[in-house]
Amino acid sequence: MTRPQDARSGVEATYGPLLTPARPGGSSGRPVQLWALLPRELATVFRPGLGDTAGEVVREIQRTIPEYARPLDGAFGKALKTGVQMAFVQFLERLGNPEGPSEDRRSVFVSLGVQEFHQGRNVDVLQAAYRVGARVTWRRMAEVGRRAGVPSATLCLLAEAIFAYIDELSALSVEGHAEAREKAAGALERRRHRLMELLLAEPPSPPEVVKHAAGLARWQLPDLLVAVALDQPPDDAPPAALTDFESTSPCLLLPAPEPDGREQFAEALAVRRAAIGPAVPPVFAARSLRAAREALRLVDTGALVDEPVTWCVDHLSRLWLLKEPFLAAELVRERLGPLAGLTGKQHSRLAGTLLAWLETCGNVREVAERLAVHPQTVRSRAQELEALFADGLRDPERRFEMILALRAAPS
Repeated sequence: MTRPQDARSGVEATYGPLLTPARPGGSSGRPVQLWALLPRELATVFRPGLGDTAGEVVREIQRTIPEYARPLDGAFGKALKTGVQMAFVQFLERLGNPEGPSEDRRSVFVSLGVQEFHQGRNVDVLQAAYRVGARVTWRRMAEVGRRAGVPSATLCLLAEAIFAYIDELSALSVEGHAEAREKAAGALERRRHRLMELLLAEPPSPPEVVKHAAGLARWQLPDLLVAVALDQPPDDAPPAALTDFESTSPCLLLPAPEPDGREQFAEALAVRRAAIGPAVPPVFAARSLRAAREALRLVDTGALVDEPVTWCVDHLSRLWLLKEPFLAAELVRERLGPLAGLTGKQHSRLAGTLLAWLETCGNVREVAERLAVHPQTVRSRAQELEALFADGLRDPERRFEMILALRAAPS
């Protein structure tokens, strides 16, 4: 195999004393090492055909990549032509001086990645264009080099340098694409946070303001939404959610699920504990969140059953009753006073029987089935209740208030 020094000697024999060995220096890395092994005077061999090769690259990119197969006018055409021309100029310059690209030229290839993002294209498309450019360039340079008598070993080094250089440019464009994506994501996140603030404002924000903010945030305003109160921020959130994980009371806003979609909705939350507020029009989002946070508080205090997901619609009466603890306690004291003197076991037994008796309108068999006791036991307890409450069990308003009091009483 021909060694790099032998390859250089062949070129020197062809071009004479004008070809002087390049001196390694400047920035490090494989591309610089390759260029350091190549005679600097090779640039003069390839420079005359620069324009033709650049044009061929552009045409081949348009021919082989559908996304670029359109007229080269406007910003798109200018960017493509400039990028290809700049890549050639810089490559030839680096053959003569193997240093890293200057910052202004670096920005050209970073900006190509940025433009690809704004065109809505994946960076893979641009990388494919780079590969096409590398193949065309190598094919043309190989032809020119052979005609000029450049040894094949030197051309092999040149090929490796071309593809290493293209990888470098491609990496710059990937960087630009990623920066543009992160910047857009940050702007979108800020707009969605602002939309959430508007939806949760009290008094409610003007509908036209909310609608405009939703458009900027690219969030489709649903007919109905639900607020979700969380005990701690989740690792992730459903894609359709507006989120606030920075406050001490993290929460989400989401389109309300269909009646038969509750289970899938709860699974998608992937949280340790959450409370889901009532489904409301967007203008009442703050009310849904208040109810959800109240439900979460009641779970923490033991007033509601501790479950991973608590649906407010399943506990509306209790949420309403316990919203004003003082009034709820007064209702319990006034309407359930006759039970106050009983022992804990007696109180629990008769309170459960009283609620079932009131809710079934005194149906002995139904009460027995609900409490899993014998009907005669129900009749015996009913007599005790009659003795304690007397005519109160027959007064409609009193019966209603007793049901409320039994539901509001601590379990």
